[in-house]
Amino acid sequence: MTAERHKWMVCLTVLLGAIMSAIDTSIVNVALPYMRGNLGASIEEITWVASGYILSSVIVMPVIAFLSARFGRRPFYLFSISIFTISSLLCGMAWDLPSLITFRVIQGLGGGVLLPISQAILRETFTEKEQGLAMGIYGMAVVIGPAFGPALGGWLTDNFSWPWIFYVNIPIGIINFWMASVYIQEPSFLVREKGKVDWLGLMLMTISFVAMQIVFEKGQDKGWFDSSFIVWWTVTAVMGLVLFVWRELSIKKPVVDLSLFADRNFICGTLVGAVFGLCLFSTLFLQPLFLQGLGYTATQTGTILIPRSLVMAIGMPLAGYLYNAWGARNLLLLGLIITVTSYWQFAHLSLDVNGWDLLVPQLFQGMGFGMMFVALSTVVLSTIAKPKLTAAVGLYNVTRQIMGSVGIAISASLLSNGQTFYRSVLITHITPYNAMARQWVSGVQQGFQHHGMSAIAAHQAAIMSISSEIDRQAQMLSFNHIFILMAGIFVLSIPLMMTVQNKRSSSEVVVGE
Repeated sequence: MTAERHKWMVCLTVLLGAIMSAIDTSIVNVALPYMRGNLGASIEEITWVASGYILSSVIVMPVIAFLSARFGRRPFYLFSISIFTISSLLCGMAWDLPSLITFRVIQGLGGGVLLPISQAILRETFTEKEQGLAMGIYGMAVVIGPAFGPALGGWLTDNFSWPWIFYVNIPIGIINFWMASVYIQEPSFLVREKGKVDWLGLMLMTISFVAMQIVFEKGQDKGWFDSSFIVWWTVTAVMGLVLFVWRELSIKKPVVDLSLFADRNFICGTLVGAVFGLCLFSTLFLQPLFLQGLGYTATQTGTILIPRSLVMAIGMPLAGYLYNAWGARNLLLLGLIITVTSYWQFAHLSLDVNGWDLLVPQLFQGMGFGMMFVALSTVVLSTIAKPKLTAAVGLYNVTRQIMGSVGIAISASLLSNGQTFYRSVLITHITPYNAMARQWVSGVQQGFQHHGMSAIAAHQAAIMSISSEIDRQAQMLSFNHIFILMAGIFVLSIPLMMTVQNKRSSSEVVVGE
């Protein structure tokens, strides 16, 4: 039984693991308030249930190739499924907050392996002409998980209880383990390596990644670099990263193969992927806040955002075919134009938006993101030799993930500072000398008085009402300008896109071959 004969069963197997891992990055978000009440945790403490999973998955991604070579990729993949499934059971059985965070960290170590290895296996299983299709299918799993995770988590929490968001993984994990043991084969090109482990490199990488995550998670709450806490963790992250790079480039058998960045396609594609991750994760963070600021409930917000994810999921296989027909650059540029158009549309929305105003830019955004994701996931690995494919996939994914965390941190800061700035600008126009402001306050005051308020109370209520409206307008302006900024960041990445090789030719030298 070979992977070539059963490529669709191999595809189904790895997609099951990838979807399971991707869902768990977002499924807990809606259940955090319930966990907080049940476990007696503060808001700051309970966020580590989500952050712990992301952090451990980021740490394990760059060393997947090293661990695969040491233990064998098939055994390592099966072990990761087992770890993920068992830790899911333990998460549901957690007796306090420290135990839940510990089990989530372990779950992240297993889940962080499933996505990159799934991508590598799909690359190896499908032929060169089918690479765009393979990455389109993989992209569906990456998109469907985070998109429907909150909805599934909410349904399980409302109808059962929060532990069931973890228990649901157990039957899926068992099925996935059985399918992987039957259909996943050890690649013939994998060289099993023994010997000393680069413990120093591993330690430096872990320290720098943990420090970065702490900075991104706590920066906004602590006031960024006004806080000595954030300054020290930033210094730790930078020093740890510098020493890690120096260590990996100076030893014979590094734990992470940084030489992959010598490949033009890989480094350019990874840099564009970093921009993509920054803007994508920022968008996923900002748009729910944007919609809830307009008065939509959490359920309505989730429903409104589904069309974008559906367009991405449905359009990715089509984007795979377009990749084969047009090449990477053309598909990237088309995806960028469509994505920038969607940001431009979002940047010109107002507080009076209707359903159609929200639907159209979402459809554009889903289409553009889908095209860019498929093109990047395919071209970034197109000149990497199979023996180095797993290492390249790990590096590409961890770069996108880290830049996603950077994007969320920057967006939160820009949103907060933007609201403060635009409020200070708008409030200068609300004076007793402004005829429109006087008329507005007078009209609102009369409305309150009509409902039985005294003149003094009605006037105070009118002032509070106009203050609230200023806050809403300031937030709207802040969102508008962040969306414009993201469109500009994408446009600035065009020179990088133009440097990627449009298609791989048979005469090209492949790194590592």
